[in-house]
Amino acid sequence: MPSNRPGTLAGIRAEELMLMPCGPGSTFVSCTDYSEEEFRSVDVIDVNAFLGEHRPPGTRVRWINVDGLSDRATLGALAQKYELHPLALEDMLRSGSRPKAEFYPGDEEHPSRLFIAARMISVREDKVHCEQISFFLGRHTLLTFQEDRGDVWDLVRERISRDGSALREHDASFLMYALLDAIVDSCFPVMDYLAEQLEEMETEVLQRPTPRAMQKARKLKHEILVLRREMGPMREVVASLLRSDDANLSDAARLFLRDVHDHCIQVIELLETYRDLAAGLSETYLNAINFRLTQVMKVLTIISTLFMPLSFLAGVYGMNFEYMPEIRSPLAYPWSYPMGFWALVLGIVGIMLFVFHRNRWL
Repeated sequence: MPSNRPGTLAGIRAEELMLMPCGPGSTFVSCTDYSEEEFRSVDVIDVNAFLGEHRPPGTRVRWINVDGLSDRATLGALAQKYELHPLALEDMLRSGSRPKAEFYPGDEEHPSRLFIAARMISVREDKVHCEQISFFLGRHTLLTFQEDRGDVWDLVRERISRDGSALREHDASFLMYALLDAIVDSCFPVMDYLAEQLEEMETEVLQRPTPRAMQKARKLKHEILVLRREMGPMREVVASLLRSDDANLSDAARLFLRDVHDHCIQVIELLETYRDLAAGLSETYLNAINFRLTQVMKVLTIISTLFMPLSFLAGVYGMNFEYMPEIRSPLAYPWSYPMGFWALVLGIVGIMLFVFHRNRWL
């Protein structure tokens, strides 16, 4: 993305996009055309030739999916063909764009478009991965742009391919609902993953409260905060679609979007709960450290207390006085003498241990 200097015109036109250098990676384009009676899905090899052809007769909905945003020429050709708004193109290319829904009205010569920037969340290699998905909805066409290849829409594709599927009975906005629903529902396995991670972290912090365990807990807390930041606006996006009077949205799509809104609320509530649990791990770590320190200090205090009278006796009998009758006795030191030194020492220690145990100090 070129840097936006202050004062420059916002947005990226299709002609400018086609002249931008390609980025790393590849771009894959697929097209799915369907109606109640017909279904056709192809991988597009030559985009220019594809755009020069007419869609098959009787096609009710055309879904063009683009995996990868590196081939700027392909993106520009699609943007020029379907007259995508420059502001929406800029948001599509900026992966950090906030999830939102924008309506771009049309006129007699140009079609209207509904642009949606959403977030698809998944777990890849034991890490939470967030990817921006861009939707461009028209009356009979839906374009989706993904940053990477691979998504959570395999079940939607399978439903479209089946004869008699409810998806094939509705328009493009209903397909957009199905894709958004799959994106939001894919968050629940991520929530299960976070719950398992929190449980493992809590066990590790309690049993082995090491700095490494604390670092892992902080990393998990950061991931939860990132997900909360990403999924929070998704609820607003779906809510704005429910309130929208855009002609591209059918009544059936608005009706089913209520279920997506409910799922967004459930995900956000779970993230709030997990955020509190993750924040509590820090307090749990400090409590575990303090408890272990208290236990060590308790043992050291008991040992010191036991040796206090013994040190007193050692100090008394270590004095260099000539007249100490009990020292002159040949049985003063050994065990056999009732008042021998070791008998006295062990007796004191035993009495003290008994008192500590009775008062539950041990």
